[in-house]
Amino acid sequence: MIREFIQALPKTETHLHVEGALPYELLEAWRPADYPASPPFRERSYRYKSFPDFEKILLDAALPWFTNADRYHEACKVMFAKHVAQNVRYVETSFHLPVTKFINVPGPEIIAAIRAAAPAGLEVRVFAGMLRSDLTGDLRPTINHLHEWEHLAGVDLHGFEQMPTAIETAEVWARVRAAGKVTKCHAGEFDGAARVREAIELLGVKRVQHGVRAVEDPAVVRLAADRGVTFDVCPISNVGLKVVPSIRDHPLRRLMKAGIRCTVSTDDPLCFANSLNEEYTALALEGNFTRAELAQLARNGWDVADVPAGTRRAMVAEIDRLAGGER
Repeated sequence: MIREFIQALPKTETHLHVEGALPYELLEAWRPADYPASPPFRERSYRYKSFPDFEKILLDAALPWFTNADRYHEACKVMFAKHVAQNVRYVETSFHLPVTKFINVPGPEIIAAIRAAAPAGLEVRVFAGMLRSDLTGDLRPTINHLHEWEHLAGVDLHGFEQMPTAIETAEVWARVRAAGKVTKCHAGEFDGAARVREAIELLGVKRVQHGVRAVEDPAVVRLAADRGVTFDVCPISNVGLKVVPSIRDHPLRRLMKAGIRCTVSTDDPLCFANSLNEEYTALALEGNFTRAELAQLARNGWDVADVPAGTRRAMVAEIDRLAGGER
C-alpha cells in the first residue's frame, strides 16, 4: 500500500544532474561491449571509495554519450518519461557547464534541447552547474553572461566540495539573482557544516544541495531554518557515497524537525540506479517515515517549485487529500 501512496503523490525532483541521470539502457544499447547490463557500481550495495572515484565512474560513463545537443535531447526524453511514469510533475535539472567547452556547443543550445524533451504535463527548469574552480578559469567569460540567458532557470555550484570557493562567486551569484534566476550551491555533503554556512552567508543562496552535514553544528541548522533555506536532499546518494551509513541513520528527519524545509531527489541515477519513487520507498521502509512525513516532503517540493500560485495550491491540495489531512 505504501508504494501505491508514493506513486499517487504528485511529486517534484529538484536536485538532478542531467549527465548523472543518463539512462543506462541507452549506453547498453549503444555500446553493449563497453556497458554491461549490471555493472557493480549500479548495485544498491555498492559504496564509492571517495568523491573522485565516484566522479571518474560517472564521467567515464556519461561523457562519451554527451557529444552534442541532440544527445542531450535523446537522453532527456527517456529520463523525463521515467518521471512521468512516477507521477513526477516538476523537475529542476542542471547540466555541467564545462561540457560546453568540451563539445563546443553553446549552453543555450543545450538548454533548448533539454527543454524540448519535456513531455506534456511535466514542467522542467534547467540550471547551469559548475565547479568551484570554474570562475577563475577559461569559463569565466561564459559565466559572466549567464544572467542574460533567457531560458536558464538559475545556477548551481557543484563538484568536489572540499575545493575552495572562489571569492568572485558571491558577486556572480548576486547578479544572477538580480536577473530573477535561482542560485544553488552543493554544501554539507563531503565537507562539514561550515560549508553550509558559507553557502548561506557568503553566496546568499536559499537552496542548498544536500546540506545534511549541517547537523554537525546546531548553529548552522538554526541559521538555515531562520533564513528559510531549503535542503534538496538525496538519501540513496548519501548512502552510496558514504556520507551517511544508512537510510536509517540519515539526518533528514532531524533536519525537518529543526524547521528546515527539505525535499527529496535522486542526484545521479546513472550511478545509483535509483528512482524518485525508490527514494520515498526507502525512507518509508528503512527510515520508518510515515505517510504524513512523506506527504510533507512532497509539499516542500511544491513550496520551492517555480510554478504559478494556482498550480502550487492544486498540487498541495492533492497531496493533502491523499494524506487524509495528516501533517
